[in-house]
Formats: sequence, C-alpha cells, structure tokens
Amino acid sequence: MLRTQICITRGAPRSAVKIPRDAASIKAHCENLKLSPGPPLGFRSRTSSDRFVPGTRATLIRNATIWTGNEDGKATLKGNILIDKGLIKIVGGDNDLLAKHLDNSSVDIIDAGSAWITPGIVDLHSHLGVFPVPMLYGAIDGSSQNGITQPWLRALDGLNTHDDTYKLALAGGVTSALILPGSSNDIGGQGFTIKLRPTKERTPSSMLLEPPFTLNDTDKVDWSLPPRWRQMKHACGENPRIAYGNSRMDNVWELRAIYDRARQIKEKQDSYCVRALEDEWDGLGAFPEDLQLEALIDVLRGHVKIHVHCYEAGDLDGVVRLTCFVDTSKYTCTAMRLKSSQLNWACSAQLMNEFKFPIAAFHHANEAYLVPDLLKKAFGRTPATALFATYARYKREAYRGSEYAPRILADNGIPVVMKSDHPVINSRYLIYEAQQAHYYGLSDNLALASVTSTPARIMGMDHRIGYIRTSFDADLVLWDSHPLALGATPRQVFIDGIAQFDETFAPPAVKPEVFQKTPQTPDFDKETEEAVTFDGLPPLEPDKSVSGPVIFTNITSLITRAPSEEMNVVLFESNSFEKRGVLISRAGKVTCAGSRDSCPQFLRDTDAVIVDLKGGAITPGLISIGSNLGLEEIQGEVSTTDGPVADPLHKDIPSILGDRLLIRAVDGLQFATRNAYLGYRAGVTVGVVSPITYDVFTGSRGILSGLSGAFSLGSAHKLEKGALVQNAVAVHVAIGHSVASGSVSTQITALRHLLLDPHTGNTENWFKEVADGQRTLVVHAESADVMATLVQLKEEVEESTGATMRLTFFGASEAHLLAAELAEAGVGIIIAPSRPLPKTWERRRILPGPPITKDSAISSLLAHNITVGIGVEEAWSVRNTRFDIAWAALESSGKMSKAQALALASTNLEKLLGLEIDPESSDLVATEKGDSFDFEGKIVGVISPRKGVVDLF
Repeated sequence: MLRTQICITRGAPRSAVKIPRDAASIKAHCENLKLSPGPPLGFRSRTSSDRFVPGTRATLIRNATIWTGNEDGKATLKGNILIDKGLIKIVGGDNDLLAKHLDNSSVDIIDAGSAWITPGIVDLHSHLGVFPVPMLYGAIDGSSQNGITQPWLRALDGLNTHDDTYKLALAGGVTSALILPGSSNDIGGQGFTIKLRPTKERTPSSMLLEPPFTLNDTDKVDWSLPPRWRQMKHACGENPRIAYGNSRMDNVWELRAIYDRARQIKEKQDSYCVRALEDEWDGLGAFPEDLQLEALIDVLRGHVKIHVHCYEAGDLDGVVRLTCFVDTSKYTCTAMRLKSSQLNWACSAQLMNEFKFPIAAFHHANEAYLVPDLLKKAFGRTPATALFATYARYKREAYRGSEYAPRILADNGIPVVMKSDHPVINSRYLIYEAQQAHYYGLSDNLALASVTSTPARIMGMDHRIGYIRTSFDADLVLWDSHPLALGATPRQVFIDGIAQFDETFAPPAVKPEVFQKTPQTPDFDKETEEAVTFDGLPPLEPDKSVSGPVIFTNITSLITRAPSEEMNVVLFESNSFEKRGVLISRAGKVTCAGSRDSCPQFLRDTDAVIVDLKGGAITPGLISIGSNLGLEEIQGEVSTTDGPVADPLHKDIPSILGDRLLIRAVDGLQFATRNAYLGYRAGVTVGVVSPITYDVFTGSRGILSGLSGAFSLGSAHKLEKGALVQNAVAVHVAIGHSVASGSVSTQITALRHLLLDPHTGNTENWFKEVADGQRTLVVHAESADVMATLVQLKEEVEESTGATMRLTFFGASEAHLLAAELAEAGVGIIIAPSRPLPKTWERRRILPGPPITKDSAISSLLAHNITVGIGVEEAWSVRNTRFDIAWAALESSGKMSKAQALALASTNLEKLLGLEIDPESSDLVATEKGDSFDFEGKIVGVISPRKGVVDLF
C-alpha cells in the first residue's frame, strides 16, 4: 500500500512521490541490518528468565566449591548459589540479600558439602534428535540428499523429541547443545541451540534457546532489537566429496557459486536500503529477497555463526581462502585490526579472496594443530577448533589426529572446544573429552572452559550460559568430584532453575578428598613436540627394548598374576616413602618384587637400567577384544583392512574354500599399526581379534566371523619373538537384527545345525569342539530376547553332548535383564562398550548407571557372580581401556578392588575367551607417579617375559 507525498523544491516544479505505508518499518529493517547480533540493552538486569516455568521453587545451594568460568576459567570460590525465576540470583556471599530471599519466599536448600559446581555443560556439536537414538531408519533426518548446498534447511524441522539420549546427556551434565545438520553437504543447513530439559509443550520449538526473531514471521519482528545469532553448518573434504561423487575442486566451486549468488542479492539489498533511508522511494519497489538464500545473506552480514566440518590442512586452507585470506606477511594492518568500514578495502587490497565472512569454529579439525597460523588468517576473529580428545584414525582425514592437539592449539592462542558429535561420541560423556584433553596437556581452566564458557561464546550465547554469574540462566551441575577427575558424575543438574533428577534415585555421594582436587597430569612435553615435528605421525614403537637387568624403584603398588591361578593379586602396597617397593627383571622376567628388604640384590646390580617410578605402580598388562585392531590401519579405508569374510547365510562361499567355513584372524594380522602401538603405550599388551564381518558403512554384520587370534600389540611383525600369543582362541558368531543373514530365527537354526551336526560345513570340527566344551563360543548379541534363546540352545546342546558348553556373550547391552538366569546357566559376559548407549533397537534397554540408576550394567552382573569382562568396538579406543576399567570400579561404589577391576580386562577375559596365558609369561605394566586408575599416572614401560625384554617409552 502506497501513499502520495507532494515534494516542493525551490526553483523546481512540484513532483509527487509515492511513499509506502510501511516506510517506517522498511527503514527500521534497513537500520537493523547494520546491527551486530547480541542481547538487547538491559538484558543483564532482567529479573526473570524468558524460559522460567511458573511454580518453580527457588533453590539455595550452600557450602559449594564454585567454578565460575570467570577470569579465563581460573576463578573459583567457596560459598552459596541462590537460583530463582530461572536465573542465578546470588553467587558467593551477599548474606543480606540471601536473608531477604529466605524470609520472603519458600526455598529448597541443598548442602553441597564442599562439592564442585560448574555451569551446565555446553555441546557445540551434536546431532541429538536429528540422528536419534535408537537409530531407526524412519527417524534419521541429519542430512539431505537433495543438493550439495542448502542453506535454507533447518535442523529444527527434523528434531525428534523422543530421542532416548536426552535424559542420558542430562546425566552427564549436558544442559545445552547446538544441534547441527550432518556433514554430507557443503552446506547442510541451519543449526539450533536447545536446552535439554523436557518441556510441558513437548515440542522442538519449546526447547529452543534464543531462536532468530525471523524464524517464522518477519511481519512481527521488532526491528529496534539487535538480531539474535544464527548457526549454520558447512562441510569440506571427504564427506561431501563421497556423498555426491565429486572432487574437492567441485565442492569448493559449489560453495563459491552459491556465495556469489548470495553476495549479489546482498548488494541489491544494500543499494535498496541506501535509497530507502534517503527517502528515494520512486521506483524502488520491494525489498530484494530470496527465501532460499536469506540465511546465507545473513552470513555475509556477519549475523551467522558458521561451523565447518573440516579435517585436513589443505581443506582448512580452502575454506580460509573462501572467507578472506589476510596475508599478514605482506601487510602490517590486518582485518582484525581494521574498523568495519575498512574491511572491504582490506580484503580487496590484500587480494587473497573472497566473501568476507567469519568462521565461528572448525569442527573435527584433526590437522589444525599442524597449521595454527593458517587459522589466524581467516576473516575476522580467529576460528575456534571443536575437537575430539582421542577419537582418530577412523578415516584418512583423521589419520594424523593427535591427543596433544588441544594443548598445541591453546598454546598458539586458538580457542579450544571439546565436542561430542553425538551419537558418534556419547554426549553423556562430553566431560570425559575435556578430562582427556587435560590429561594430555590442556590446562585445567581451559579444559573446563572447553565444554562450558568457550562453546557458549563461540555460539554467541555467552551472555546467558557457560558461566556462573548473577542474572545468567540457572543451568548448573553439582558434581560428586572435581569435574576433571576420572568418573566425575553429576549429583544433580539444574536447567532454568529446575532440578532434572528425582530424589527417588539416590545420587552418588561426594567422593573422597583425593577426587576433589585437580588431577596433576603427567609431563608430555616430548610427545607434544614430536607430534608437530613428525607432521602428525610421530614414532610410536618403544624408545628402548632392554634384554638385560632392569630395576624399577619407588613403587607404591604392585599387582601381579598369581602363579598358576587365573586372578590378579596385590603383591605389595605402601604409601610410605621409606617403604616403597622395587621390581627386578632380567630378559623380561621378574626375578624379585616387593619391598627393598625382600630384594637386597637390587643394590648389587650395577649394570642394570634403573627406572624411578616416582611413587608409581606396576600392574598386569591388559587385553583388548572387540575391535578390528590388527586387521585394519584406517577403519574407513578398505585398502588398509583385511576385508570382510564371506557369510555363508548371505553370500556364496568361494569354492576354493571347500567346507572350511571358519577363517582364522591370525592369517590377516597387521602389526605395528598406530592404534596397536598407542594401545601398547597405554598398557594394553595383548589384542584378541576375530575376522571382520562388520560393515562400517551399512552397520550390518555376518553371522559367521571365524576364529579369533591373540597377538602382542608391541611387536613389529609376526615373526618377532612373542608376536603371536595364541593362533586360535574362540569361535565367533553374531546373532541379532543387525546381522544381514536373514531373520533371527534363521540365524539360530543355522547355529543349532553347526553345533548339533558335526558334519555341517566344517571339516576342521571347530563347532564340535565348542559343543564338546573344549572351545569357547563368543556370540555378539545385544538383545535380552536373543540371549535368552541362546541360553536355551546351550541347554539343548549340553543335553545332546553331555558336556558343559562354554558360552560368552559380547556386546550384551541388555544382559542385566537376565542376570540371574545367565548366572545359573554359567554364561559369561563381555560388555562393549563398557558404558553402553542405546544406539540400536536391540540395545534400547540399557542400565544407565549413576545418577539415573544406582547400579551400572557391570556392577549388576558382578553382583550375580557372573564373570564379566569389558571390550571395545573400535580400534582407536583400545588405548582408553585402563580408564574404562577404572570407571567401572568407581561406579561400583567401592565394591570393586583395583585387582578386581584389572581382571575385567585381563584374567576375566582370558577365562571368557579361552585364552591360555601362562601367568609366568604374562606382561606387567609400569606407571610413573599415579597408577593406571587415574589421570595422573603415565605408563613408561612394559615388562614382557614372552618377548624377553622390557620395553621403555
């Protein structure tokens, strides 16, 4: 609708100009385009949260140790926190204001008992709800296949509120998450920040934290308010290249092309606004818009936080050039130092390209630590890096990933965020990513900030979350220990001032004082330097292998294998400096161990290598089972793996195999892989692997895997002494919905024939050995229903043969539901992963453990006297086995000793698999300072009788 205005100019004829009725709104819109996103004036003085739920009582948390996030994460104080109206009202003291609140309102009071409180955990990269758990085909909405660049798509439109992991993430202290589309597209769409508490409305929209004002209706936008930050997902490199069959050159061109389209519209809008603000309405027409590109135009205005999935240096360089590469070696003034009015001149003068938009963060960024100066050349503020701690080598782009990357980047002034990429990493344990980053060298203040204040700032929400400050959202986590201590578990989580866990579940008690202090992490200076020096591929084999005498001194704890017994025993333990122990070995064999008095000869071995453990420990070497360790170097690269075996129920068996259906894993072993050496350096000395049936791309398995073999993780090749530990260990099969070989009932029928008919398909009679109780059958099964059927099949076989069948379930997410029956049947369990996620339908009935349930799956099974071991699913995680067993012990509420915890990944696995290792030849692991149960010990050597050496790192 237009109105006519008569304009009179001196000396000129009268002219009529039609002014739009909404001229004021158009001008306000144009002025709004110049504003930077952020909270409105007065936001910090608000008295109630926009997310406050009426009826929520105020809560006073007394006597807390408060990590505020202030002062670059270094500010910690003792005192109280009062939360009311969804906000933090008081931090620390202010007794007068506190008394006023206590007098005038009903307040729930919690005595923290000096326990730690932090801001709620913030996940900068999650697919919670768009790749929902359990992952059912009809509910996956993470990526579109309808175009390689689609900035108009919105993760909100695919957000599933029935995802089982919302509550699980809350149990890890996660209160906010940025939900991003997947990485199959150059531009996958827009992301949205949500809070994880369930709402009365039960809708995705009700979970949003500060959605854009223009989300649904631009007619009702108050243009006087500054815009809110928007989020968008980009990707480069391998994922979009594979998804669309393009080259990297194609993909970067697609980005340039769509950004150029957006730039042309932005320039038209800018020209339009110049005229509108000068009241030049004649012939102006409508505001230039394109619904599909409006979000990308906002990117060019600096109103959108861009999150780029990008791994390698070459791809990082391509994206940086796309933004506006500032060559600081040629120009003294950079874009970061210039006023906004000068930026256009800067980019064209320095002529290094191209569209002048900032990057909020590079995600994954596995090689960013090798090129930190490159990131500083990006347009505007230096991008953050959103990283995994130890998850690497799962594809080519991740091959050079380093656990020291967070420290290296932080040392170079690059903001560091630890993220989950949920469900790739279970977001419930995002704090564990920060703990590992700290263990490998990231300072404690930055490690905690990496999952709280830093991601809040990177997503533009640091005016309300990520810190404990007055007037900030009341999103808090009350921990049972220092949040960087291994196994730290929330006692309670608050979102918008609302407690997220019922008091009917007893939360874990505050742990002893030793867990309340910041872990004193080891010295990894040498390893950190080598990571860069060797371009991400530092040597990992032992630094020295000693066949002569080696003396370990200053030992506070010594746990070893009992002679001729399948158990670990505490041989020596002393906290007294004067009474610390020694261990003497020659040719890798222990000749004496215990107190100094019991080994007087250590004083006379003048030619021995002396290793001071500085109050450390010696424990049995660990065993790993479950991954393709030793059969692959890079999981996602077929050319680096042994390859899958033929499945007799799904594929034709090559005729050359005849009736020999069981393949031996040892025939395809690869030694000296990076994951094997990293596991060895982390105290895992033996790997047990079965032939590959799992398809990483489809998630399906074959029914018949084959014969597992055991090998030394520290050996360079198969012919080396001690490299092969056992050629044939157990027979491995898989039964379940994820098996490609027909129905579950068909799979069970096939297994029944193999066990009860000795002439079925296998001339080597491996299944006859299983039926006769001479060899273990390991069945990968998750569902309680499948396991129950297999227990019945076991009884059927035993009735037929008269022998006791040795049956072990691997995976076994729902085994706790059958604990009593499994115990009666004599079935063993290998839990993998040790902290399960209900990723598939067959895993949905997990026992989550504290703070949701009192018992964990492991503690519940052990309580029924079931032999329990732990396994892993992927080779990269082998190195974390020692932390997994320690975590299991911590979740047992003191019911599990260190020796029993070690058994979960040593002697129990030997029993469960039929792995025959002479206790006299089993490995021992030496840890400097702490032990293998915390984030303070560093493994410095392996004592290996089988190899005849002591390997030192």
